[in-house]
Amino acid sequence: MKITLYNLVMKNIIGLLLLSSFFACQNQEAPIPMCHDPNAAFAAFASDRAFRDMHPVPQPVAVTHTGKEIEFPVEGGPNGHGYLAWSSTQTNQYLLLFHEWWGLNDYIRNETVKWAHDLNINVLAVDLYDGKSATTPEEAGKLIQSCDQARARAIIAGAARFAGKNAEFSTMGWCFGGGWSLQAALELGAQVKACVVFYGMPESDVAKLETLSADVLMVHAKKDKWINDEVVQTFRENMKAAGKTLTVEEFDADHAFANPSSPRYNDAAARDARAKVLTYLKNK
Repeated sequence: MKITLYNLVMKNIIGLLLLSSFFACQNQEAPIPMCHDPNAAFAAFASDRAFRDMHPVPQPVAVTHTGKEIEFPVEGGPNGHGYLAWSSTQTNQYLLLFHEWWGLNDYIRNETVKWAHDLNINVLAVDLYDGKSATTPEEAGKLIQSCDQARARAIIAGAARFAGKNAEFSTMGWCFGGGWSLQAALELGAQVKACVVFYGMPESDVAKLETLSADVLMVHAKKDKWINDEVVQTFRENMKAAGKTLTVEEFDADHAFANPSSPRYNDAAARDARAKVLTYLKNK
């Protein structure tokens, strides 16, 4: 009887520990997610109603893009998709853009053309959702949580092969795409010369950060409750431990402040951030 009772107690304790571990990754009331995987941690935000409320339905944007929809082979699956704006002069330099949790929409297409014009390099917006996009936070939450990481990494590799073996890359993304900008810099190694992260979840594995070939510019919204001061400070410490250079530009603004289709758009901060990023990328 004692053995049976002991076994029952131990089973209950183990069950409670497993539940605690699960909710550490799922409970987004905590200021910093406990998931080690940065992409899984960010995707878990979609379960937090407060995070969804931070992303009101995007406003329509004037369609000014003049780029081209492209497809490229992806190992192990169907073709990948992207949106490409060419430089006005021949170059092997590419800026890879990574979309927010909404997907590759008209706002991202417009940004692709703007950055190609401002930098005079090729700009390729990489579609990690395989042609899907969202117009409501609920739809976006489902897309971000269904994004298969292995597929996303294969798409990034396919985009790099499309650009060519002699291509030199910079990477940049916002929100969900901010984290993937850093992951792309890790994936593509020495071909990457610069990396920009707009309020995205950083990599926390110092051993992985040690493999970076580029320094990183992070745009931090000081009012962001998710990619908050503590997350950014930890990233600073991890990059220092990895022997890599991180520059953090801070703005008195909230998450998604740089997106003009967002009701939370902060024009002054967005313009300032864009100018700093433009200078950084031109110097690379």
